[in-house]
Amino acid sequence: MKQKTNIRWVVKLIIWSIVLTVVFTLASSQILGNVGYILAFVVLGIFIILGILFDVVGVSVTAADEKPFHSMASHREPGAAQAIKLIKNAEKVSSICNDVVGDICGIISGTTSAIIVARLTGDIRVSNVVLQLGVSAAVAGLTIGGKAMGKSLAINKSTDIVLYTAKVISVKDRLFSKIMIREK
Repeated sequence: MKQKTNIRWVVKLIIWSIVLTVVFTLASSQILGNVGYILAFVVLGIFIILGILFDVVGVSVTAADEKPFHSMASHREPGAAQAIKLIKNAEKVSSICNDVVGDICGIISGTTSAIIVARLTGDIRVSNVVLQLGVSAAVAGLTIGGKAMGKSLAINKSTDIVLYTAKVISVKDRLFSKIMIREK
């Protein structure tokens, strides 16, 4: 059975990708503008870790079985209902986590590493090419290695990861609903 691509969903993904890329790029540019190397590498590390974490969630949602969450939901386990929604929408959740957030983090970590290299070449007398190769190789190695470890974890512990993610979403939903009630 051939499924039709939902054009509206694709357009939403494109718009969200553009918005998130602008926000993340502006945030990292503002942070990197006036900080030392340690904080610059911390920012770089945060983007690498975010990309890995979202990749783990995206793979977990596609690998998880819905059945255990129905039992949890019947016992009113916090996050179980959100977990079922995540799994029922696994294609969209995976696109958001792996493609939108994961790819954006990869792009921003590349940009961040380029900014760090540019600053380093101005401060120390090392070839730009050598620094570029070293930093790019380290970023790629950490990202790829982290995602490889994360995929194994995501497949083997998908139920736990989806439940934890759903609990985080559940807390977020409750906080925002309280904020919305206060504003009315």
